[in-house]
Amino acid sequence: MRYLLETKGLTKRFGRGERAQTAVLDVSLHVPEGAVYGLLGPNGAGKSTMLKMVTGMLQPSGGEMLFEGEPWRREHLYRIGSLVETPPLYPNLTARENLRVRTTLLGIPEERIGEVLETVDLTNTGRKRAGQFSLGMKQRLGIALALLARPRLLVLDEPTNGLDPIGIEELRGLVRSLPGQGVTVVVSSHVLTEVAHTADLVGIIVEGRLAHEGRIDAGCDLEALFMDVCRKTAGKTADAGRASWERRAAAEGRASREKGGVR
Repeated sequence: MRYLLETKGLTKRFGRGERAQTAVLDVSLHVPEGAVYGLLGPNGAGKSTMLKMVTGMLQPSGGEMLFEGEPWRREHLYRIGSLVETPPLYPNLTARENLRVRTTLLGIPEERIGEVLETVDLTNTGRKRAGQFSLGMKQRLGIALALLARPRLLVLDEPTNGLDPIGIEELRGLVRSLPGQGVTVVVSSHVLTEVAHTADLVGIIVEGRLAHEGRIDAGCDLEALFMDVCRKTAGKTADAGRASWERRAAAEGRASREKGGVR
């Protein structure tokens, strides 16, 4: 199977020395070309950190990334579109004007504007300014910006946050349509029902580690799978923490006895 994006042992730590915090540890993802890959995990599990490394916003502390089979380079960002956090919009400009700013900066033909507006269903917004858009319309305009340069990979971080049911359904249809246009999608979320309707396969990150990766089979109960993976991982972490505490306690006990002259 050809992977458009692959990570091997990817790790990210913040800080140095004893105060260093590990956000992502030894994560190896496999994203097939032409798929929608759902990246799941509880809040604070490391999903956004992973996506920020993939999109060049953070530098990994260890491991490697492969894009189209090659070691990841900043030049690859020309083929990676992303919507991470808030859409980068000018609120006083229309949808078309927002897109024209980007095409001018990147040297993209202006006819591409009409194509992406049609893809995200924003062709009829006219002179309405982006600041007056609903949250769902802003998300779709952010995706339009990310699609302008015809990326091979689109990265979306929690795109349905704050959307009403209609906005969620519209965004779901948009994401599902993209592989047919040659765009592979990685979407992070903690809304399991949306991922179940959208993704072809999932990776589940718990406490910074990849605890599960696999395809979503027909009839799969994603919620049950997610909860089972989270519970098992939490149990392993607790066992490891307890073993570590016992080792430290034993070492401190030995040191105390030796200091007191007891052998």
